[in-house]
Amino acid sequence: MTGATLVGMPEQADDAALRDLIRRRVEAAGTSFYWAMRLLPAARRDGMYAVYAFCREVDDIADDTMPAAQKLAALAEWRAEIAALYAGNPRRLVARALREPVTRYALRRGDFEAVIDGMEMDAAADIRAPDLATLDLYCARVASAVGHLSVHVFGDPGAAAHVVADALGRALQLTNILRDLDEDAQRGRLYLPRELLDRHGIHDDDPRAVLQNPALPAVCRDLAAMAERHFAEAEAAMARCSRAAMRPAAVMGAFYRAMLRALIDAGWRDPSRRVSLSKPRKLWLVLRHGLL
Repeated sequence: MTGATLVGMPEQADDAALRDLIRRRVEAAGTSFYWAMRLLPAARRDGMYAVYAFCREVDDIADDTMPAAQKLAALAEWRAEIAALYAGNPRRLVARALREPVTRYALRRGDFEAVIDGMEMDAAADIRAPDLATLDLYCARVASAVGHLSVHVFGDPGAAAHVVADALGRALQLTNILRDLDEDAQRGRLYLPRELLDRHGIHDDDPRAVLQNPALPAVCRDLAAMAERHFAEAEAAMARCSRAAMRPAAVMGAFYRAMLRALIDAGWRDPSRRVSLSKPRKLWLVLRHGLL
């Protein structure tokens, strides 16, 4: 979704029609995000769908195969669109869908801009074996910033909820990295940090070579331990939040923590093998963490 319009939706579409289209696209994607968002009241759910649609727009730009200069130019256009949104005159359809949630839930402009900052890190050049500080900055931008937007929509913008956003965002992104090693390598990317690679004797930064190195599982276990610490920090902070408001965050945390443990069990012996949670497992996690 790198263009200014969503497929099948004219620019003059009214807000109700736009919300309906975005909802249908999110539902069709079948993401873990969708399972958690179903717990929200309709207005808050529509707000989160609009945030998700924005994230997909800029993520699709960063993952596109066009030259880096074109990707950066497209992201700069989105930065200008966020400025237009906060000035009260958004033009793009997804930005128009964000207009009501921005006002109703006091969404912070800096969080949208941080997401774009993170996508620019991917767009400028393929990330390969970043140092830990760079990896943490990347996670803060592409994941924790989304969490900061989310807790406002959920209904708990308090300090503890923002701690959850910081920690859970990092935990989720590190889990994504550990799950998507092969997919990222196909794009020429390697998010495993330099310090952990060096610790286990891997001094290459070629994604394919690293994935074939016998020390790869040890590197992944170390990164998984970092993700677990972030999950634990998020869980501790969530105990100080509104339980009702943070149910979607609890479900997302449960999904991804279960995914991380499945990855640990699989041991990264075959990075090309896709690890996923079954539908019954997801349903059980929703019941346990979202409804009970």
